[in-house]
Amino acid sequence: MPKMKTVRGAAKRFRCAKNKIKRGAAFRSHILTKKPTKRMRGLKVAKTVDARDEKSVKLMLCKA
Repeated sequence: MPKMKTVRGAAKRFRCAKNKIKRGAAFRSHILTKKPTKRMRGLKVAKTVDARDEKSVKLMLCKA
């Protein structure tokens, strides 16, 4: 049986931490001048993937 391939789009969006999967925040790509500084600081911090989605993301990253 052939090896499973990683979904390349998922590999660019998610990183595996010790026990969680990290992701970046949305709304960070353009039209940043009108967004408040306080909001932008919150968007800089890495978020974690929701528990309901962890299984599917791990499958895409071949970590299951």
